[in-house]
Order: sequence, then structure tokens, then C-alpha cells
Amino acid sequence: MSREHKYQTKLSWVGAGQGATSSYNSYSREYTVEIAGKAPFRGTADPMFRGDPTLHNPEDLLVASLAACHMLTYLALAAREQILIEAYEDTSSGTMILDGNGGRFQEVTLRPKVIVSKESDIGRATELHEKAHRDCFIANSVNFPVRHDPFVHTSFKASFKVP
Repeated sequence: MSREHKYQTKLSWVGAGQGATSSYNSYSREYTVEIAGKAPFRGTADPMFRGDPTLHNPEDLLVASLAACHMLTYLALAAREQILIEAYEDTSSGTMILDGNGGRFQEVTLRPKVIVSKESDIGRATELHEKAHRDCFIANSVNFPVRHDPFVHTSFKASFKVP
């Protein structure tokens, strides 16, 4: 049995006030995204494509979406398995290539660092990353590899900065 979830956004190019697209170098790349009931946010192109480096760009948001989906799926699975997670942080990165066929992401690597309450849960908590990857809606929707390099430890070990 499948269940359908729908998502709607409104994207508006706000850079038009700075001039039309008379040349590649002349127009602003700034836009706003509105989602009903949520705070709007401003975005732009990647600085490589003349975007404002202080604003979010679609490439950053794609990497962040993969990291957030993985984390939320992981935390839900941990709760179901009764593995107590005290902290979670991910420093993820993505690689995009530009070639004769345009551009595309080549891969994204997630590097979650997780603190569990009990040392006896480290193994299970580490293995749970694979299931979280299989269950992540966003990872299941992309056509490039999403790699994982997790590090799971306890608060005690974390205080010694174990790599």
C-alpha cells in the first residue's frame, strides 16, 4: 500500500528589480522561496554562476536535504530500537561536475558523528546508518551515490576527541 505526500512551494525571482536578463553578467540571481505556514528564505545561484555567496544556493540545499533526511530517519530508527542518541552532527559534502552534458552531482558524502548513551549500543548504532540510508526518501530519489562515513561514540570517548 503506497501513501502519497504532496509538497508545494512558491519560488519568485526577486532580482528582476535590478534589471532584465539582457546579458549573462547583468541580472541578479536572487530568489525567494515561500512554503505555506513557514518562514520564507532567500536564495541565489552558486557563486561560480554569479550568485551571492551569503545566500543559500540549490546545490547547498540538496546536500543539506540529504543530510537532514538521513539524520531524521536515523533518529526515528534509533528511537524504535531504543538506542539513546545524545547528540548528532553531520559535516556533509557534495561533488558536482560540469562537462559537455551540462552539470550533475557526482556524489554526496555524509559524515555523521553520533553520541550514544551506552557503549554497548555503539555497534548497533553504527549499523543503523545503513538502514537509515535505505529508508531515506531523499537518498532514494537521487541518481548519484550517497556515501556514509559515520562515527559513533559515547560521551566519555567524545571528551577525548577520538577520531
